[in-house]
Amino acid sequence: MTLDALGPLALFTLIATISPGGATTLATASGLQFGVARSIPMIFGIAVGMATLAAAAAAGLASLVLASPILHMLLKIAGTAYLLWLAFVIAGSGRPQQKADLGKPVSFLGGMGLLWLNPKGWAMTMGAAASFSSLITNPVSLASLLGLGFGVSAIFSLSLWCSTGAVLARLLKSDIQWRILNIALGILLAASVVPIWVL
Repeated sequence: MTLDALGPLALFTLIATISPGGATTLATASGLQFGVARSIPMIFGIAVGMATLAAAAAAGLASLVLASPILHMLLKIAGTAYLLWLAFVIAGSGRPQQKADLGKPVSFLGGMGLLWLNPKGWAMTMGAAASFSSLITNPVSLASLLGLGFGVSAIFSLSLWCSTGAVLARLLKSDIQWRILNIALGILLAASVVPIWVL
């Protein structure tokens, strides 16, 4: 392993996690509906999911998924169903209720599941594992560094998107503004499944 690989790896993981997609849309919607503090378990769940998925991809698990067309198709179907369900819930939300028991943010395990069932997450981490395997030839080092890079970058990126949602929540004044933004976020999340089936 060369130290020259660390800079490009950190940049790659930051760009991959900060670019808009299903997880960032979900983080924005959670910040909007529940605030940053109540969204922390989801943020950490997504980050741990991303880190473990990246480590597993670097360790070779991704090649098993790609070798089994049935498993790959099941992963696509489960991931699509989960993301569409979340999109439906977000689009149907209105102004947040004052009672905490009326709505709950996505849990830590739900955040992990978002990544482990998301073929886009698999593609991103497999691409990173393939790209950096020539620079970091030890599989354990590659898995550790990719896991750490994706995990830290995901925490930073999702916190930023979640905070953006929390700021938007302070700016929205009317029920119609809440409805329009929630529908837009639901549509963006639903649209994030298109590349799963096109690529």
